[in-house]
Amino acid sequence: QVLLVESGGGFVQPGASLRLSCAASGRTISAGAMGWFRQAPGKEREFVAGIRWSDNNAFYSRSVRGRFTISRDRAKNTAFLDMNSLKIEDTAVYFCAGYFRGNPIMSTITSPQGYEYWGQGTQVTVSS
Repeated sequence: QVLLVESGGGFVQPGASLRLSCAASGRTISAGAMGWFRQAPGKEREFVAGIRWSDNNAFYSRSVRGRFTISRDRAKNTAFLDMNSLKIEDTAVYFCAGYFRGNPIMSTITSPQGYEYWGQGTQVTVSS
C-alpha cells in the first residue's frame, strides 16, 4: 500500500507563488507516474500536471502551462508542483495522484482514471 501526503497549500494573492509537495511512502518509486489534479467548488476534478517517473517527461494542462512546473526527487520519493503567477481561477483543492507501474502514456498520465493512489488534498486559495 502506498500513502501519498501533500503539503504546501495556502492563501496567497494573485501573482504570488506556491510550492506543493507530495511525498510517497510504502514503497520505493521506480516506475509509473505522479500527477496533480485540482477541484474547485461545483466543478469536476481536472488534470493540472503529470510526470513520468522513468524519463522525467512532464505534461501540463493548457491553463497552467508556462506558469506551473512539476518535478520529482527520486531519492525522496517526492513530486513537487511549483506554481507561479497564480490567478484567482487557480483556487481549488489540489490532489496528488500516483500510479507506480510501467511507463504510462500521456493519455493515462493526464486522466484521473490513470491513477490508483490519491492524497488527501491541500487547499490553494488565491484572492486579493
